[in-house]
Amino acid sequence: MRAVLPDAGALRIKWPNDLLLDGAKLSGILLERVEEWVVIGFGVNVTNHPDVAERATTSLRAAGATIDAAALQGELAATLARWHGRWREEGLGAVTQRWRERAHPPGTELRARLPDGSEWHGRFETLDHGGALVLRLADGTQRVMHAGDIFLL
Repeated sequence: MRAVLPDAGALRIKWPNDLLLDGAKLSGILLERVEEWVVIGFGVNVTNHPDVAERATTSLRAAGATIDAAALQGELAATLARWHGRWREEGLGAVTQRWRERAHPPGTELRARLPDGSEWHGRFETLDHGGALVLRLADGTQRVMHAGDIFLL
């Protein structure tokens, strides 16, 4: 049986690590450096999704997809290998460009919570060359965010 997945046009990346399907969280990605290695973790709601009060969530099954977790794992591994190869050959620019194509549009209003607990409110502008989020505040200044949580408003 051929897998049926949701329309890729309905997928958006919310910086830094969430994949949204029609605005609902479908997946999260975690990157962690351990010495010279990077450990990558994917959490994908395949058949079920949690009921979370502060955000919409969904699963592949709820979206009408017909793929099982094992098949998805193979697809993710192949896609990761392909993008890793592009990153090694072309540099980070190819990755950040593709990210921008799948991100919420420039001008999207955001609330950013930094690791120290402080918050910024502004509009998404872009990613910088290193993948950091560039936020335009109400006073017109730009802030560059390397880590933290983003909330779409």
